[in-house]
Parts: sequence; structure tokens; C-alpha cells
Amino acid sequence: MGADIIIRLFFFFGTFLFIVFWEMRFPRLKLSEPKTYRWINNLSLVLLNSLALHLLLPLMAIDIAYWVIKQGWGILNFIHLPYGLSVILSVVILDMAIYLQHVLFHYIPLFWRLHKVHHADLDYDVTTGLRFHTIEIILSMGIKMLVVLLVGIPPIAVIIFEILLNAAAMFNHGNILLRETVDRRLLLILVTPDMHRVHHSVIIAETNSNYGFNLPWWDRLFGTYIERPRAGHQNMTIGLAKYQQSHRQNLWWMLSLPLRK
Repeated sequence: MGADIIIRLFFFFGTFLFIVFWEMRFPRLKLSEPKTYRWINNLSLVLLNSLALHLLLPLMAIDIAYWVIKQGWGILNFIHLPYGLSVILSVVILDMAIYLQHVLFHYIPLFWRLHKVHHADLDYDVTTGLRFHTIEIILSMGIKMLVVLLVGIPPIAVIIFEILLNAAAMFNHGNILLRETVDRRLLLILVTPDMHRVHHSVIIAETNSNYGFNLPWWDRLFGTYIERPRAGHQNMTIGLAKYQQSHRQNLWWMLSLPLRK
């Protein structure tokens, strides 16, 4: 096991346990669904996705990054910025790419069929941030690899970004309480749970907003930001209007959802 994998696993499990503890001590909202049932199925999908990535893809984004550096490919390898600036710029570019990818997965019908597995969760907590269809996870890695190849992103930037993306996804899907003043200050540099929860509303106009995972700037820049849900956080309905039956939320149902009419 490579050092980069060990580092990412350390941050992944550390962040997951921290958010779980925070949810237990200071929950933002009362959950409506049985937690054990949801967690078994959501985390089973996470495990399946991890196995599929390593079995089906011979290379990852980090492998492409090492190859790009060796070959001198990519825009950043032609303009020769200072290394620190190159790393920071690379992380920002990757974050914008994930934002644009997220928008595409909402507006291209074939991609939406995959992405609605994430939105069909009837509650909103740390496991929601990890719940994605297996094919979407593979496509997302492919898009990331393409960006790394074209931009010439250094390996350290890929590692930093993947750590931040995993941590941010768990944080901004966390059912955690933040003071309003803290939330407002964090929103200057980071997507908060209250901001992203709007994106999981059953109201379509709200579903198609607040796409950011790490940086909140892209939603404001591209006009996709909504400050709060129409019904308020306490009264909003989470999920998709067509899929509000809790007994269906099992692993097989999630995997087969894109094929259902």
C-alpha cells in the first residue's frame, strides 16, 4: 500500500469519525429514517465503490499526475509557475472542475440517472456525502484524470485535493449544528452543511442550486447559489419527490435505480 493511500485513508476515517461524533452530540435536525438501515446500505455502497475503482481502473488520478510530471505534459508544465502557486492553483482548478461536473450530472439526463442515487437519500447526514452510484464514481475519476492530464497537475495537488474533497463532502453533508455567525464566516471560504442541504431539497429549483463541494465561490460566480430553502431547514423535505419510500432504500435498489423508469 502506497504512502499516499495510507495518508488518504487516515484523513478519511479520521474525518468520518469526527463528523459522526459531532452528529451524535450536536445534531442540526432530527432524522426521519431508521439510521441503522440507512447506514448499512449507504456504507455498503461505499465499500462496493472502493472495490470497483481498484478492480476496474488500472490507473488513478495520482498515477496520471506522476506520468504527466515525467512527460512534461499539461498547461502548468509549459508556463513554469512557482511550485507552491502551481499546487494552490491546481487544487482550485480541480475544485472548479468538480463543480462543473456536478452541474453536468444534473442537466444531462443519462448522467442524472446515475446521480439521483445520491439525491434519493431520505435523510441528510455524513453517509449521504459518500453515497454515489458506482458508475458515477468511475466516471468522476475519469474526468479528474482528464483534468490532471490537460492541466499538468502535480501529484501533491491531487493528494491534497482528494483529501479535501472527501473531508468536505462528509462535512457539508453532516447533520451538524453550527452557530449562524460561524456558518456565515465559513461560507466565505467553505461550503457549509446549511448551504449544501438546500441542494438536497425535493423542490427542483433548489435541487439545481448550490453545487459546490469545497469552495462556495463557484455557485455565486455562476449564479447557482440559493441562501436557504423555501420551507426553511427545519421543514424542508429531503430527497426526490418520486422516491420517498424508505423500504426501497437498499443496496440493490440504489444500484438498479438508473435503469428504472
